[in-house]
Amino acid sequence: MFLDHFFHFVVEPFDWQHTISATIALFVLLDVVGAVPVFLTMQKHGMMIRPFKVAFYTFLFMTVFLFVGKWMLQLFNVDVSSFAAAGAIVVFIISVEMVFGVKVFNNEQAANESGSFFPVAFPLIAGPGTLTAILSMRAAYDYVNIQIGIFLNVIIIYIAIKYMNRFQQIFGEAGISVLRKLFGIILMAMAVKLFTSNIASLVGTTIAN
Repeated sequence: MFLDHFFHFVVEPFDWQHTISATIALFVLLDVVGAVPVFLTMQKHGMMIRPFKVAFYTFLFMTVFLFVGKWMLQLFNVDVSSFAAAGAIVVFIISVEMVFGVKVFNNEQAANESGSFFPVAFPLIAGPGTLTAILSMRAAYDYVNIQIGIFLNVIIIYIAIKYMNRFQQIFGEAGISVLRKLFGIILMAMAVKLFTSNIASLVGTTIAN
């Protein structure tokens, strides 16, 4: 009986092309390699970032959102566009920290590793754009293909954070400072784009109603 269910829900719907497509799409959206300068900045400010915890929280959060994300938003009467716009504001604030060197987030609880979940796992890695894309993928791919894509990306996340100090040694303080500003501006642009596109969607929906 168990093998029958396993075959029906896991083996039968598996498609390696869909899995590769979902994996690549999530890799581009997560952009964890490009976010390494962001993590180094937070670490420099005293925030504890644990690779395994970040990977675990990201996997758990994305998996939960894959299965019940739409229902969770409906439970709180929040649509996907509103969720994405709110997350974009948080990402924008983080980018302001990077570009202007101001401190917005309070990292006093770094000893409790609060940074591993927020703001690292969410919204920096599993951000509103990624979570919105996961909901969209459900219309094109089976759960198992998306889930494998999430798992493979989580492995990449763990490796990138585990060895991010090597990244700092290679580029040095000056190089990291330049990259921090550069990726801060890119992150800011992404936040603005995500916010404006979803605000436009919300305004259009309001006018239509």
